[in-house]
Amino acid sequence: MPYLPRMQVAVIGADLLRHPDMNRGMAFTEEERDRFALRGLLPPRVLDINMQETRVLENLRRKDTDLEKYLFLMGLQDRNTALFYRVLVRNIEELMPIVYTPTVGLACQLYGHIFRRPRGLYVSINDAGHVREILQNWPERDVRVIVVTDGERILGLGDLGTHGMGIPVGKLNLYSACGGVDPRHCLPVTIDVGTNNTKYLDDPLYTGLVQQRVRGEAYDALIDEFMRAVRQSYRHTLVQFEDFGNSNAFRLLEKYRHHFCTFNDDIQGTASVALAGVLAGLKIAKKKISELTFLFLGAGEAGIGIGELIASAIESEGVSHEEAIKKCWFIDSKGLITSARGNLQEHKKRFAHDHDSAPQDLLEIVRDIKPNVLIGVSAQPGVFTRDVVQLMAELNEHPFIFPLSNPTSKAECTAEQAFSWSQGRCIFCSGSPFGPVHLGNQTFYPGQGNNAYIFPGVGLGAIAAEAEQVTDEMFTAAAHKLASMVTDEDLANGTIYPSLTRIREVSVEIACGVANMVFDLGLTRLSKPDDVRALVLENVYDPAYSSHAAARL
Repeated sequence: MPYLPRMQVAVIGADLLRHPDMNRGMAFTEEERDRFALRGLLPPRVLDINMQETRVLENLRRKDTDLEKYLFLMGLQDRNTALFYRVLVRNIEELMPIVYTPTVGLACQLYGHIFRRPRGLYVSINDAGHVREILQNWPERDVRVIVVTDGERILGLGDLGTHGMGIPVGKLNLYSACGGVDPRHCLPVTIDVGTNNTKYLDDPLYTGLVQQRVRGEAYDALIDEFMRAVRQSYRHTLVQFEDFGNSNAFRLLEKYRHHFCTFNDDIQGTASVALAGVLAGLKIAKKKISELTFLFLGAGEAGIGIGELIASAIESEGVSHEEAIKKCWFIDSKGLITSARGNLQEHKKRFAHDHDSAPQDLLEIVRDIKPNVLIGVSAQPGVFTRDVVQLMAELNEHPFIFPLSNPTSKAECTAEQAFSWSQGRCIFCSGSPFGPVHLGNQTFYPGQGNNAYIFPGVGLGAIAAEAEQVTDEMFTAAAHKLASMVTDEDLANGTIYPSLTRIREVSVEIACGVANMVFDLGLTRLSKPDDVRALVLENVYDPAYSSHAAARL
């Protein structure tokens, strides 16, 4: 059974109402109002959490813009943690686009202008030598998951500096809402080494250091000090790297993945959810993954991560590693990546194949490579044109069209364009949500390749089993589990992911698989319990009002 955390009340009266983890507003009972000196501080009527949720939704739905809804929900989180997560969990389809992409992208861009109160921890380059002291300032001692960014590549929006804090905050909201990780165990962190975005350097309301980004040895030393401080400060903590620039993301993952419980969601989480979409789509295409050719527009963290995991899946069908890699073609800003190209970044070299020419135009490249799967991770809106999608539909009975760039404004095409230009035959997945598409007498419900299908479950499993490492095999297993939960009805409706209303169920299943792998691979000091599922469920947070144990001051 999910647990309800029992909280020791060390504050009473008005101070209790100001404590979001203990406040329950008008839901305090008559007896509690007397015990905790709340009599007269609340309206006389007692309202249960169901009525409070009704009032929240009524007020939320009055807001004219998604940004106003975002600010309203963040205000609720500031006042009443349990009610915030209760509303989010029970209305996840409606509210995920508000608390995360696409709305969080706009919130990050305007972060300094909509700033209300600090969230999480900020570690700046000026704090070098004192990072552990900063971690000690965080009020919770039992931190089990950290999402950390340096703000250099926020979604498809580029360098937002400390305004990128909205991403760790949003990701951790989803850890709790989708995966059931206790919000008290979550810590958002932003590493501030400056920003190269002149817009923010010139903005008097920018929240970070007004300087160009620090790179090189000083940057590496700060990240290293941060990772050591996490290990020294907390008993067992998962660290998720989020939205680091390409120049740092790959090398930091390789540096720490074998020595810390850590992963990079942009590389591994995105890869897993994309692979799950492909695996589910195979049921429509009636093909094996080894029979497909993949073309990626974009060769950064997300694209390369997806390519690596897909190549691994192809290998599992008996194809050699070299041949599996050759199934994946990449396009970067200079055109098709081939072996004839010089000065390639290290992470691109393994996907540089021999080819007679190196065309730059996407339509020409599609005609040349003849891919079955077209994946966009380029943040170039509208680049999947009518001609490109129609050519994919000529080449394939069921072309895979995956415009994965976030937020919605950066999507390579819309769901309506993909379905209409392919006469409803495409297998579609996007990075941001799109509404239903009506085509003739058929309605399609586009699937969103949201990393929230993956990282909360992987994190929950790693936390429950106290994993010392998170491996690529865990993300492959998560992809297969997610794909297996797609129903025939889902596929008939044009979606290759389960309904978001099932996301907690999905997360628990993924967590059980990850935890079992942790025990079987010996990646924990814990002994494997007889019932791993029970261990996972013991760690699932239920957003309801807990029993208070009074400790009057």
